[in-house]
Amino acid sequence: MASVQARVRLTLRWVVTLVLVGVVFWHLDQSRIWAVLRTISPLVLIPVFLLTVVQVVVSAWRWRFTLSRLRLSLSLGQAVREYYLATFLNQILPGGVAGDVNRAWRSSLETGQRLAAIHGVAIERLSGQVTLALVVAVSLAGLLVSGSLQVPVTGPNDPNSLLWTAVGLVILVPAVWLIRSGGKVAAYIRRLAEHLRLALWQWPALPVQLLSSCLVLASYLAVFLVLAVGAGFVTGVMDLLLWAALGSFLLLSMIIPLTVAGWGVREGAAAVLWPMAGLPAEQGVAISVGYGVVVLISSLPGLLVLATNPPINR
Repeated sequence: MASVQARVRLTLRWVVTLVLVGVVFWHLDQSRIWAVLRTISPLVLIPVFLLTVVQVVVSAWRWRFTLSRLRLSLSLGQAVREYYLATFLNQILPGGVAGDVNRAWRSSLETGQRLAAIHGVAIERLSGQVTLALVVAVSLAGLLVSGSLQVPVTGPNDPNSLLWTAVGLVILVPAVWLIRSGGKVAAYIRRLAEHLRLALWQWPALPVQLLSSCLVLASYLAVFLVLAVGAGFVTGVMDLLLWAALGSFLLLSMIIPLTVAGWGVREGAAAVLWPMAGLPAEQGVAISVGYGVVVLISSLPGLLVLATNPPINR
């Protein structure tokens, strides 16, 4: 019975992913989206893939540092391999966390400390998400103060209403889930309190976590900006700042665990945000699609890890 329910949930997430992507593409000019994608030279893949290597290595180092604060030991090479595997699984499995669950399980077998290993992964992810939230908050304030972002008002006959409704539902569903599961989340946070203190708050953990998370976030945004530069959308400092801010919003939207690797949610967010910044929605959606494709390709070393590294045995 449980396996049937798991398959149903898996199928539903794939359906949600395809429906959201379909709604976005149906609503916009597909020819303009493909035209933008064709302008991006394949040569930009070289810096993109170099950036993703730095991204994985720094992320793996942050995870290893977090484990060390919890008195667990994992070599950097092992951490990099496990991080590539987790990244690959997150790209192909719905929810975006299956790879991290697997990473926690495999590291618990390596260290022999299941709860601390699970908390190590959770805290490492939390460090990155808190940093992203801070950057998004600063970006949003800057865009609103400068007038670069305008929140439009739509009516029932507005052609954008359908897309706004779809994006609103995507935001509402996880919000309702969080409210309903608030007690469970609070209980889990209480259990994490001691490990959070060790891995985040106790000196020098906090500055190390923030610095490494900023480097990881910078690598994500750099991938996004390289694609935008390759498409000819970034020609000056103001363009760079605007696209970086918008890119941080897209990264935040991908945290919503409804679809496969953020597909659909990310494109829906781009279709809404870019017109608010005075830019064609097709530009944002095209770069979002390109981002999703290159991140998937860059995660393929994880497939090699899966094929050559069986589950860790103590």
